[in-house]
Amino acid sequence: MSEDEFLLIRDCIYGHCGIFFDSDSKYILEKRLSRRLTDLDLHSFFDYYHYLKYNRNKDQELTDIMDVLTTNETYFFRESFQLKAFTDEIIPELIKVKSARNNRSLRIWSAGCSTGEEPYTIAMLLSDIPELKGWNIEIIGTDISQRVLQHARRAVYGKSSFRATEDLQLKLFFNQQDDGYKIKDSIREQVTISHLNLFDTNRMIMLGKMDIIFCRNVIIYFDLAAKKRVVESFYNALHDGGFLLLGHAESLMNITTLFTLRHFKNDLIYQKPKRFALER
Repeated sequence: MSEDEFLLIRDCIYGHCGIFFDSDSKYILEKRLSRRLTDLDLHSFFDYYHYLKYNRNKDQELTDIMDVLTTNETYFFRESFQLKAFTDEIIPELIKVKSARNNRSLRIWSAGCSTGEEPYTIAMLLSDIPELKGWNIEIIGTDISQRVLQHARRAVYGKSSFRATEDLQLKLFFNQQDDGYKIKDSIREQVTISHLNLFDTNRMIMLGKMDIIFCRNVIIYFDLAAKKRVVESFYNALHDGGFLLLGHAESLMNITTLFTLRHFKNDLIYQKPKRFALER
């Protein structure tokens, strides 16, 4: 892959989804995409760039290569301190505010849900909160990779997904079968899994307003401009007073001042300012 080919393909991918490859990543991009030249019977990376720009199947190709360009490392009950802030501090606060408005609904979005461990973890945690009994709870998991979404919908997991899962949780929420552990229907039915490109503003708007957005270890793939674009979309998607939960190594510093950083007992969490009372 020449430098010119690298820049053309890199910018094409960036324009599609915001994933950014710097010059040091040229070898990674070349290695991960070289198989596509063979599969499509193309002679050069310039031919591949032309395919991505002009072929009638370009959109499908851009969707398919997300599977080889992104890393989908995740597991159940990841980042325990943040999850404790979620269950012990954020949810009680939302219950109090919403109950005062006679609103018993909760909408949570797992953006970049990968193979589904995160949204299913959210469903498991909420099922243990008696104050939410009878509430209308929606948990939506989205990702740009169709391959990981297929895994999430199947909801069968192996050993690597359970590095932070306790035996009791495994017993309560999973059924063991020959090829791993399958999430019980009572949990799986609470989660909707769908395909979404975070650069697709119109599709994001169609999701509607959220009370909480989890987007952990996703914006690390974006450059500053893409981070600003996606984070502003999250801001617009949240109700006033809603919360944005990022990965432990991620921060909105130098990205935006739209959010307030709340100092909870268990973790630091970003919140959309309460300019008005939390929307119904």
